[in-house]
Amino acid sequence: FSFLFQFLGIAFLGIGLWAWNEKGVLSNISSITDLGGFDPVWLFLVVGGVMFILGFAGCIGALRENTFLLKFFSVFLGIIFFLELTAGVLAFVFKDWIKDQLYFFINNNIRAYRDDIDLQNLIDFTQEYWQCCGAFGADDWNLNIYFNCTDSNASRERCGVPFSCCTKDPAEDVINTQCGYDARQKPEVDQQIVIYTKGCVPQFEKWLQDNLTIVAGIFIGIALLQIFGICLAQNLVSDIEAVRASW
Repeated sequence: FSFLFQFLGIAFLGIGLWAWNEKGVLSNISSITDLGGFDPVWLFLVVGGVMFILGFAGCIGALRENTFLLKFFSVFLGIIFFLELTAGVLAFVFKDWIKDQLYFFINNNIRAYRDDIDLQNLIDFTQEYWQCCGAFGADDWNLNIYFNCTDSNASRERCGVPFSCCTKDPAEDVINTQCGYDARQKPEVDQQIVIYTKGCVPQFEKWLQDNLTIVAGIFIGIALLQIFGICLAQNLVSDIEAVRASW
């Protein structure tokens, strides 16, 4: 069980470091702070780091019969489980606040859309998957210096949206990356034909309601795995201490 944690941790760390190397971050560490939005690579590095530490502690603790490492594995896994449970309860109780934070988060990343290729791909995937545009609508793209509708904006993408906001034509095999040009200059009725006009926050809420059983099942499965890991580590600690006590 702990070996699986360690293997996945190394995999996530490897993906994160490879992505940073491709973007030249490893050769210029100061560029980490340059991005105005969220860098998806951080997710891989943090998750990978935590999983590697847990896996290492559990694996070495079991092989060397080290009760300290096993207790560390068990307690750390318990803390993560408690934090997940707390986050779930708080998200349900303060769902309006969560919605506001999600709106703020998406808009921050809209501003930095062209600053990082990973962030750009993440936003494009989100808008394509949930068939949405912006946080609460296509006009949120006014926050981006390339897409805003101000008269001083000389960009060709002025008053447009990214291609991921465009409604898909099944007959098109190749993505038209210019399909969002001037889309927001059209009347609202015409916009609905060309682009998605619903925001990603309400679309995410709708998706969550439609797939509540699947999402709940995934979280329950993760929780059971964590409980199983905690129980396994505690049983092993008890067995080791019982053997040592009989010496």
